[in-house]
Amino acid sequence: MKLHFILSKVVMLITSKVSCLALLLVSLSSAKAEDRFEHPPILYSKSTPNNPVSHLQDKLEQNKLNWKPEKHTDHLRSLLQALKIDIDSQTLNFAKTSLQGRLISPGRPRALFFSDDVYVGYVNGSQLLELSVADPAMGAVFYTFNQDTRRLKREVGNCMLCHGSSRTGYQPGHVIRSVYPATDGQPIFRAGSHTISHDSPYEKRWGGWYVSGEHGTLRHMGNTIAEITEDDDIDINREREANTLDLKKYFDTRRYLSPHSDIVAIMVQDHQKPMHNLLATANYHTRYALYDQKIIDKALKLNSSELRESTLRRIASAGEKVVRYMLFTEEPPLPGKVSGTTQFAKKFSRRGPHDRKGRSLYQLDLKTRLLKYPCSYLIYSDSFDQLPAPMKTYVYRRLWEVLSGKEQAKPYDRLDAASRQAILEILLQTKTDLPDYWKKGKRQALRRYSPPPPPPRPVLEATMTTTTPATEVAD
Repeated sequence: MKLHFILSKVVMLITSKVSCLALLLVSLSSAKAEDRFEHPPILYSKSTPNNPVSHLQDKLEQNKLNWKPEKHTDHLRSLLQALKIDIDSQTLNFAKTSLQGRLISPGRPRALFFSDDVYVGYVNGSQLLELSVADPAMGAVFYTFNQDTRRLKREVGNCMLCHGSSRTGYQPGHVIRSVYPATDGQPIFRAGSHTISHDSPYEKRWGGWYVSGEHGTLRHMGNTIAEITEDDDIDINREREANTLDLKKYFDTRRYLSPHSDIVAIMVQDHQKPMHNLLATANYHTRYALYDQKIIDKALKLNSSELRESTLRRIASAGEKVVRYMLFTEEPPLPGKVSGTTQFAKKFSRRGPHDRKGRSLYQLDLKTRLLKYPCSYLIYSDSFDQLPAPMKTYVYRRLWEVLSGKEQAKPYDRLDAASRQAILEILLQTKTDLPDYWKKGKRQALRRYSPPPPPPRPVLEATMTTTTPATEVAD
């Protein structure tokens, strides 16, 4: 009887704990479905940004900047200079897929400019500039700049309709879309669209964008309008406007800071925005996992100083996506040389940091792939450097395993030995926060890539026998 009583109490306790845990999991799942980034630990709308745009916002509000407007573009050039954004980074989109879509058309495209962490959108005829920035703690943060008042305003509600949707994993993020545009720039919705990254096939890229440059046999969807065939199908002619160098035939380029939409700048943009999104996802999901473990441990009255297996799995899931994308494991090969119409590629490739051999992760290839050394330069960004410690530990460990040659399984088998060695050497000399095991293991790792020593040279038989004095005659 006493044993039965004890067992019933144990069952009740276990049931209570399980019920509590189940309730917590349902609650956490529900929060995720309802824009979890607005709940702890992120609190997106309530958090204070800390990024180049928020710093500029402070200066503008203190009237510390004396900007002079220009014809057509007003304060755009001054804004770009303040944010250290190159005008040659301009790309042009003529599809009605953004906040000011009613003003955008093939005859009046939207200009986009970017640096490593900031994006600026300009629509001719509008006094509103659109900005987004990769905030190290918050991910994508959005602003508008009123050219009349010269004030920046943070935007949340309107932007999240697209930039916090399924296209961005239901968290604040950047989006690049390729659409089938009608004559007015309106996407033909029944034709669908493509969300673009450096993994995307080139034939699906840049619908609704102007593209200037030479690209040989590579074909894309840019510079052209979709056509509805007699069979009511939707088609886009990829041959007609290929290898376009001059965009003046499409619109009045005099109303823009640059007459170009450089293909190389577009390709870099294709890589960079999704990389920002993955770093933000890694940040968010690590913080979610740590927060959830803390809540569950508190509910179950546990005091665990170690991360649970479930927590580690969640971190690994997001971290592995970062590593795979960072190393360009799914990038389609270029069919031939690509060249732009501005100095963007030359200036971009000169950027550092450089190793002792003068190599940099910013160096472009543009013959068979985008980067000469296929590892994202955003490994130097604040978004990477400020990843939560468990995530950064995971990413560095996996990068080491791949670059040292220990990891050879798919999809990393596409990374050849020469590229692994070069990336490893560059990072060892340019990334200052690498774990100690990178430095301790570098000699063994680099030896793996070193060619084997040449076989010993054959020794002449005469040198192996005892020499005969010159005065004697051998038998």
